[in-house]
Amino acid sequence: MPRSPRPAGLLTATVTAVALSLLAGTPAVAVAPPLSAPRILVHLDLATGQTPENIALEPDGSADVTFIGNSTIARITPDGQVHVLAVLPVPDHPATPVVGFPALAGIVRAHDGTLYVNYSTGTADLTGVWRLRPGGTPERIVALPVDSLSNGLALDPRHGVLYAADSALGLVRRIPLHGGAPTVWASGAELQGTTFIGANGIKVHHGAVWVSNTDRGSLLRIPIEEDGAAGPVEVRAHDIGPVDDFAFTGRGDEVLAALNVAHELALVRPDGTESIVLTRDDGLSNPTAVAVCGDTVYVTSAAFTTRQDPNLLLAHLDR
Repeated sequence: MPRSPRPAGLLTATVTAVALSLLAGTPAVAVAPPLSAPRILVHLDLATGQTPENIALEPDGSADVTFIGNSTIARITPDGQVHVLAVLPVPDHPATPVVGFPALAGIVRAHDGTLYVNYSTGTADLTGVWRLRPGGTPERIVALPVDSLSNGLALDPRHGVLYAADSALGLVRRIPLHGGAPTVWASGAELQGTTFIGANGIKVHHGAVWVSNTDRGSLLRIPIEEDGAAGPVEVRAHDIGPVDDFAFTGRGDEVLAALNVAHELALVRPDGTESIVLTRDDGLSNPTAVAVCGDTVYVTSAAFTTRQDPNLLLAHLDR
């Protein structure tokens, strides 16, 4: 049944107003190397809650996305068609920490096509990690605390675990893929927020878990020790802006990071320096997530504060 769209996004009105005022007058930056030929694959429907929060890629180039505005998992095909895969149940009285509304966030894809997503509602019966097998129906496989806001989700197929970034509590959980209780894997000041949310995007890369911290504008690397424990947190970049999700380009530790409030995509180099490679002029509207497949970059925009043109943008990654 169609429902009226509820407020969506991971920015409060106060934080948004302050951030936008700071950004006022900042000149637009044209598309810059190593990206070229940006184009919007599909314009989404804000009125029905099609506000994409996170993305996972299929072998054929389709993009599986979570719509945080309507608790929906959808697939966007290479020709721009949007197909609903599943709609998660919505509680009568959501009480999700920080945001208040049900937050369907991180998504990853296993090699067999199974999708895993983070869902936070502030209710004990729904908050947790959900699984969607190909052709199946969604089912919760792990319950998480009601005071959590699980955002980014990463898959470590080598060890058979998921890593989930908790934006409300500022920590990373390790979740067995095939059963077992979740554990707090990493915590500390580097993962905590300062005014709104902390740990946000998360990826497993070259023997470590990488995490973005939105409030601190930082990119963190946490080594995975031989026994599976978390090593010391390393700050690999700081003051890069209100970073949401990110993706590695395939060139070592080089990262493309979505800067939500600034409507920009930043290239973050291994030495921590950055440059802006896409802007609002290219079609970004509160970008939330990034994915890379070969020489194609996918960027989702949710239009949280602009209220204009949520979309999926593609660009060419020059090698």
